Amino acid sequence: MIFRKARPITTLAPAPLAVADDVPQVGPRTSAAIIDLMPIPAAVVEWVDGAFAFEAVNRAFRRAGLGATAEQSPVIRLLGARILQFLESDETHLEFAWQFGEAIDARYFRVMIARRAALRHVKRCLVSLVDQTGEQRTETSLRREMLSDSLTGLPNRGGFGDELESRITEETRAGHAVMIVNLDRFSRVNACMGSLAGDELLISVARRIKGALRGSDMLARIGGDEFGILIAVDDGARDALQVAARIHAALSAPFRLSDFEIHIDCAIGIALGHDELAESEDLIRHAQFAVKRAKKTGRTEIYQDSAFDIVRTQFSIETELRRAVENGELRLSFQPICDLASGRIVSFESLARWTLRDGTEVKPSDFIPVAEESGLIVPLGRWAMGEAARTLAEWDRAAGGHCRVNVAVNLSAIQLQRDQVAPMVQAALDGHGVAGERMTLELTESAIVSDPDRIAATMHALKGLGTTLAMDDFGTGYSNLAYLQKLPIDVLKIDRSFVTGMLADRDKVAIVRAILSLAQALGMRTTAEGIESNELAQTLAALGCCYGQGYLYSRPLEKDAAYALLAERSA
Repeated sequence: MIFRKARPITTLAPAPLAVADDVPQVGPRTSAAIIDLMPIPAAVVEWVDGAFAFEAVNRAFRRAGLGATAEQSPVIRLLGARILQFLESDETHLEFAWQFGEAIDARYFRVMIARRAALRHVKRCLVSLVDQTGEQRTETSLRREMLSDSLTGLPNRGGFGDELESRITEETRAGHAVMIVNLDRFSRVNACMGSLAGDELLISVARRIKGALRGSDMLARIGGDEFGILIAVDDGARDALQVAARIHAALSAPFRLSDFEIHIDCAIGIALGHDELAESEDLIRHAQFAVKRAKKTGRTEIYQDSAFDIVRTQFSIETELRRAVENGELRLSFQPICDLASGRIVSFESLARWTLRDGTEVKPSDFIPVAEESGLIVPLGRWAMGEAARTLAEWDRAAGGHCRVNVAVNLSAIQLQRDQVAPMVQAALDGHGVAGERMTLELTESAIVSDPDRIAATMHALKGLGTTLAMDDFGTGYSNLAYLQKLPIDVLKIDRSFVTGMLADRDKVAIVRAILSLAQALGMRTTAEGIESNELAQTLAALGCCYGQGYLYSRPLEKDAAYALLAERSA
């Protein structure tokens, strides 16, 4: 063991050895013997005449390649300033992490410097090191695996987010963009050819996309069939769109899997960085929003704040609507449907209305689509059916018997698909003692074509309850005449788009005449929506239309006002 000669020490009791203040004095040989018992690298370091010296080092210290003398030791060369700062302070303990060596072959230590409180005036300390290289490399390897996609070797969702955080700063954010590439019809490949073929396709797609990118662009697989790309842009949207065009071109050629040629297209959404972004992670979220729009439009979409604001508003509506449905905060209004020949009210169409707690009225055109998308249309439809039956029963009691009108309720296509509609209607009718003949159920053409066989069975079941079935907005959807012939439809409702302005438009008159002739041939009744003048009502009656609905007769009314109007017209 080699020592540099130094003045004798009075006493030394390093903290890790837990030596008390009143232990006998020890010399250099005693110090060496003590630290040699330590299983970790350790050295007694002193500052003498403006230079460091080792009073003692143990075998583990030398075997770790940390040197036998202060002049040779990387500990002194690299940590000397920190050790000296400690010796000149009043601290008794200091602990920190230290990386030693190049990045590839680096070693990692936990360094602990300690001295006795009673010897703060002596510039001598114990330096011990815990080698954490194995743990650090294991952690790095695990982290690499956690942040990488095992199939393609690309960064995964977590790795992509980390790369964004490390590459994008507040100063450089405006010069970057995130692109999301979502594969079309990939699930069909998995379903038809198996997961192995799907994996092979993903690897091939990743290679082609990588080939379409520039050297500075970073590709990641952030979902099953979704890739994320971080690109640097000098010319904003123009640069990003050029990259998107190259990706589309790269994927345009078919992929060969076994004996099949697979054509894969993709939807691409882009989010451009800008100074107002709070976090780089927002770029991913915005690009994913843009790719959803791209799936609908069929073209590359760039995120726009205004579109996101609409979605955010819809999400807010969904939250409020969920609470409103649960707390019974919605109500029905009723618009009369009149016999065009006599002017008598024969029915009321029930319409959902919603007023917020602050008095703001939310339009049905705003909350009904949100209810359908979120699935809230099912509890909303159940509530509407029950409320309509309850209101009709109240009107009968007020009239002292049959009030001589029916009530129409709209059935959503989503509700027809997800709910057991016939049992639900039966329960509403039975719960309020209302006969099925008093209820008209209105559904659209889109509801029928969504699942023709299932909807047909549901319609026959509803017909078995005695209800009247009406096709709403006829002529604006698919208008498949086969459905009219096969399904038990009683009433065709002519959409207001054909009725409004009909008197000044020969084409509209021809369409309405054709619908009325078709209904008459099939033995169906007809209702015209959007009637706002007597002249229009008389013309429709002359053409053979049975019923009319519109502002000429009344706007939608609260249930008490609707009954008052019924009583007035019936007097």
